[in-house]
Amino acid sequence: MALTHTAELALPTAAAPGLRARLGAYIELTKPGIVRMVLITGGAGFFMASHGFLRFRPLLWTLLGMGLAAAGACALNEVVERARDARMRRTAGRPLPDGRQRVGEALAFAVALSVAGGGVLAGRVNATSALLGALTIVSYVGAYTPLKRVHWTATLVGAVPGALPILAGWAAAGGRLDGRGLALFGIMFAWQMPHFFALAWLYREDYRRGGFRMISERDATGHRTARQIVVWSLALVAISTLPSVTGMAGVPYAATALVLGLLFLLQALALLRAPTDARALRVFLSSVTYLPVLLLAMVLEQLLA
Repeated sequence: MALTHTAELALPTAAAPGLRARLGAYIELTKPGIVRMVLITGGAGFFMASHGFLRFRPLLWTLLGMGLAAAGACALNEVVERARDARMRRTAGRPLPDGRQRVGEALAFAVALSVAGGGVLAGRVNATSALLGALTIVSYVGAYTPLKRVHWTATLVGAVPGALPILAGWAAAGGRLDGRGLALFGIMFAWQMPHFFALAWLYREDYRRGGFRMISERDATGHRTARQIVVWSLALVAISTLPSVTGMAGVPYAATALVLGLLFLLQALALLRAPTDARALRVFLSSVTYLPVLLLAMVLEQLLA
C-alpha cells in the first residue's frame, strides 16, 4: 500500500485514472439515462409551446436548468436508497453501495445540483418552470422514493415527477398550464405505467431483495402485472391523441399516435396471454421506442406546418 502511494506522488500522471474514476462516479450518481430522457421530453415540451419557432438561447437555459435539477434529484435518490441498492444485483455496483463515493460528498453534490438547477430556471427562464422543477425534485425524492417501500401504487406517484419535465419545458417557452400542456403531461404519465411495470416484472427478484413493494411482488404468474400493462396501454392510445383534440397537433400526428399505440398494445396483449420474461422485455423495449417516435412525430408536424 505504501509503495502505491509513493508511486502516485512520484509520477503525477498515475493519479489521472483515480481522477477519472471519481468523475465517473459523480456522473454515474446522476443516472445519465434518466437525465437524457428529461432533456428529450423537456425539449419537446419547449418546442411545442414555441409553435415551431425555435428560440435557441432560452432553450439552452431551459435544458441546463432541467438537466441540473434532474441530476440532483437522481443523486438524492441514490443517497437515500444506498442501503437497499446494495442488496440488488442491478444496483450494487452504483458509486455509493460499492464504496467508490462517500455519502457526505454525494449529498453535497446532489444538493448543489438541485439548487443550481432551480436557480437557472428561476433566474434565466421563468418562475413557473422553476416551480415545476422544484416539484419534480420534491415529489421524486420526498414522495416516490419512500413510498416504494410501502406499496406498489408508488409507481403512480413516481409517474408525476416523470411527467413534469415535459410540462416544465412547455411552461419555459411561455405555454400556459391549460389543456394542451396537460395533454403532454398525460401522455408522459400514462406511458410510464407499462414501461415501469414491465421493468418491475423483469427485475422482480431484485426488487424483493431490495425491499421495494413493486406490483410484481405478489404476482407469481405475471398476469396481475400484465393486466395493468394492458389497461395503461389502452389509456395511452386514447391520451396520445389529445394533442390533436386540443388543436396542438393535427391529423398526421393523430394517425401516427394511433398506429404506435395499437402496435404497443399488441405487445401488451401478447404478454397478458403468456407472461414471460421475453415478452415483458419486448414490452419494455417497445416503450423505449414508442416515446421518442411519438415526440418526433409531434415535433415534425410543427416543423412542416
